[in-house]
Amino acid sequence: MNRLPIIYIRGYAGATSGIDTQVDDPFYGFNEGATHIRVGGGDGDPMFYQFEGPMLRLMTDEKYELLVRGDQHAYLENAKDGKLAAASIWVYRFYDQAATTFAAPRHQNPLQRFQRHFRADGFDIEEAAEGLYDLIELVLRKTEPPEGAAESKKVILVAHSMGGLVARCMMEKICRTPDTRSGPHDVKSRRPASEIVDKFFTYGTPHGGIVFQSNALNWFEEVVGPAGSDIFAPEKMYRYLTTEGNGDRPPAGWDPQEIPKSILNLDDVFCLVGTDPKDYGPSKMVVGPKSDGLVRIENAYVRGAHRAFVYKSHSGRYGEVNSEEGYQNLRRFLFAKWKVQIDFTGLPTYQEQWPTWQADVRLSVRGLPIVISEQRADQYCPIQLNEELKRNGDNSLDTPDRPVPLLTTFLFDPADLRSPQDEEATAPHSGRARYSITLRVKKLTERSHGIDLRNHMEQVFDWVDSLIVDVGPQASGKGLQAWMAWNADVAGPIDRFDPITEGLSRRKDRKPVKPTYTNNGQWKCRVALPDVARQLPIFGDTAALDITITDRGVGRV
Repeated sequence: MNRLPIIYIRGYAGATSGIDTQVDDPFYGFNEGATHIRVGGGDGDPMFYQFEGPMLRLMTDEKYELLVRGDQHAYLENAKDGKLAAASIWVYRFYDQAATTFAAPRHQNPLQRFQRHFRADGFDIEEAAEGLYDLIELVLRKTEPPEGAAESKKVILVAHSMGGLVARCMMEKICRTPDTRSGPHDVKSRRPASEIVDKFFTYGTPHGGIVFQSNALNWFEEVVGPAGSDIFAPEKMYRYLTTEGNGDRPPAGWDPQEIPKSILNLDDVFCLVGTDPKDYGPSKMVVGPKSDGLVRIENAYVRGAHRAFVYKSHSGRYGEVNSEEGYQNLRRFLFAKWKVQIDFTGLPTYQEQWPTWQADVRLSVRGLPIVISEQRADQYCPIQLNEELKRNGDNSLDTPDRPVPLLTTFLFDPADLRSPQDEEATAPHSGRARYSITLRVKKLTERSHGIDLRNHMEQVFDWVDSLIVDVGPQASGKGLQAWMAWNADVAGPIDRFDPITEGLSRRKDRKPVKPTYTNNGQWKCRVALPDVARQLPIFGDTAALDITITDRGVGRV
């Protein structure tokens, strides 16, 4: 995948006092790392783990450049056209013009000093979106064509929290309206987002707004909007996410979590969803547990886009941006060759009299110290299998409770890995990538609006197993092959067997599966759930996992 220019857009800084604090950071937080992780499934006691930060890791892993020279924007403006590296990182400092620290201090009375903590004078989301469009055009003009491409046509947008809404305003409104800032006699047209944006990645962006558990607080956010926070009220988002919304309330059926396909291909959008509320600030008390402490899980994604769920909070010591989990999802989405999608197939017809069935899902990739994505009941985001059956193939019903597909990950071709750490992790495995999907299924019987505890056993699941998959090239080099085994069938430690099927008792089961090539760089294969899983009524006799592997380089410009 091409190393295109990356533009980072930070999140909400609050009132003027918060803006003044944030502009002190030369890279708006994209440079921040962490030294704490939680052990015990991601939510246990803290321990030391040193993560360098996403910006530094992009520089060491993917050979990106950071060009500053005292003033990054001035350096960009003064550079010769087409001479700067395409693999470069640019920070959109949209809050600088609203800060008071870059001017001589002016006298303020006590009331004015007090208001600095509750007002955000000088910030407007649509003006910020216009500035982002200008920055993108400037970056594209100044950077050279990426390696292997005829010309540098697009950038990558990486955004945290409100930054994702700034980017969406730019794509969904600013790109679709002419530039009239120079007056009615000098109107300039703008290019559509699909011509200038290659990929769009968001950390904890409230795509569906920020919603509190209290109706009074929701009203206060929309009507009063202290420090400009009214932009997070779903009713107000219509104004800056469409060309039709000029202060009007949205029409019935309008959904802020939808990006029209005419704006950007949803295959080029990824949303990282945080599920840890306890490590965030006081807002976790009014937002509720099913959140990252500020953004509710069901509001943190674009419908139809790729997503991953990580046990990280909105920001801070255990934040999403400054986490290994966030970085690994970012890096793989941007640069990995293979897209792997897994979904259920062969499930039975839903029966109304069934109890509630839930599944915890965890995705891991060999060589990483973290889980790529996990949805768990104790983190308020399990897969509701009953709802999955009710969906019955209707992809429009895609939600965290019934995701479409079940999960997606991105795998590197070992030949594309560049850092010494990558080589150390992949060299012994003959070009094969390994990932695993862990499923834990549990039945919950309801009784009088609660759980029937008469036969309940806490933390005991009806079925648990992990599918371990090794993917690599065929000997001919013209296709893919996969070795797949359920962990319960592997006789010994899994790191002893490479490929994993060497640990199976029956020799005939050790042969690799050659996925069927369909079209446009796609291979498909199917693996049945184990016999014990198919004894559960929610799965039935024909339950299986469909695996689709796509070469992301096929068909891309």
